[in-house]
Amino acid sequence: MINHLTDGNPTLVSRYTNAFAVAQMCGVFCAPWNGLIMDRNKGKQRVPGETEKEADLRSSVLSLFITSLLCLLFTMCASIPVLPLQYLTFTLQVIGFAFLFSGNSAFISIAFPSCFYGVFCGVFNCLSAFLGLIHYPLMIVVTDVLQGNPVYVFIGMTLLSLLTFIHPLYIYLHCRRLSAHRPTPPKYCLHAITKPEVTANF
Repeated sequence: MINHLTDGNPTLVSRYTNAFAVAQMCGVFCAPWNGLIMDRNKGKQRVPGETEKEADLRSSVLSLFITSLLCLLFTMCASIPVLPLQYLTFTLQVIGFAFLFSGNSAFISIAFPSCFYGVFCGVFNCLSAFLGLIHYPLMIVVTDVLQGNPVYVFIGMTLLSLLTFIHPLYIYLHCRRLSAHRPTPPKYCLHAITKPEVTANF
């Protein structure tokens, strides 16, 4: 993409490559942000009858939505053939990946039993590796078919990124169903307090 936008200018390619490398180094500072979002309700009073797991699951909805939004904005910026805009693309890529991988581990620990944590983390890593293999066929398509213009590939990725909003929407609806089926706490009535009768013994 950078080579296509700069017409192969080595100075501009080097400048944007260095900017991308610096952005990758800043990714370690972005990972705690997602944790702060997911733990924002820790220590606060929960809804009556709500378990800690349900509260954590409800708190994860915002994190999942922000992650999907970051990935969508990243693919949208990458598909716009404006060279200065790629600085924003680099930033969104770093923040989005930090949110994705940190939020994934946290969500697995919340939604599934702890004994399956390693299994689901392994499945996620396998899926990530499988999707990474698609990178090479896409590069061949961009180079040989699209004459080095990856805009159409990024447009397709943008449309696929819209599907990721299904996850936070499903978790939100699931939390709503849990809240609807949660038994309401009993209402305590204030009984009239009568004074004890005092009897005098003569």
